[in-house]
Amino acid sequence: MGTARRPALLDMVRQLDPDDASDKRRLNTLAEQAADLAGASVKRKRGTHLHALSEYVDRGEELPASSSPSDVADMAAYKVETVDFDVVAVEQFVVVDELGAGGTFDRMLRYSGPGPDGEHIEGLFIGDLKTGSVRHGRLKMAAQLAVYSRGELYDHTLCPVDDGDKKALAAWKKSVVPANVASAAYAPVPAVNKDWGIIIHLPAGEARCTLYWADLRLGWEAARLALDLRRMRSAKGALVQFNQR
Repeated sequence: MGTARRPALLDMVRQLDPDDASDKRRLNTLAEQAADLAGASVKRKRGTHLHALSEYVDRGEELPASSSPSDVADMAAYKVETVDFDVVAVEQFVVVDELGAGGTFDRMLRYSGPGPDGEHIEGLFIGDLKTGSVRHGRLKMAAQLAVYSRGELYDHTLCPVDDGDKKALAAWKKSVVPANVASAAYAPVPAVNKDWGIIIHLPAGEARCTLYWADLRLGWEAARLALDLRRMRSAKGALVQFNQR
């Protein structure tokens, strides 16, 4: 879509060699420009904006005066659908050493009411707000929440690093961290439900909010499978050349 709107990008692409390191970096830049022209950054910014507004709703505060009528309608839909939730935590970073993975969950929610099978369920649940389409990637979402539910809170400010500086990051990876500092960075996540999580789908500009139960048992199975696949990618010996005579 982006190159259709600016055909000159393709002319620049044809002059570059994807096997040349500097040209490859230039190709990446051109690809990002094409994505921006197609509206990708607009969608990202809109999603970030709605995430920020949802925090006002969760805190029981008025929306900023700059909020558009569309923002107000979206947040009204969000408030109506999430009325049964008590927000316990917002935007907390967790790590799962078993997977070598980490990430930030949107919400920790307390809920009591009908569960995915219609039976009563209650407790703490990991919740995630999605503003894009949920038609595809549902297993990915379940895996994402499953990882969060099995993580530990991690305070990265105790061992800071500038991950935008490759040399600094390489030096940081080789640095020795005292055991007391390393252990202080970790804290247990409250006992959240590891079987089910909650997806809050709020498509931007549609004044519509839909809740989904995410099967975290299936998601965790997918996450473990992804780890196995990642390991297998580095396996050697899948092809062995014939002995030459």
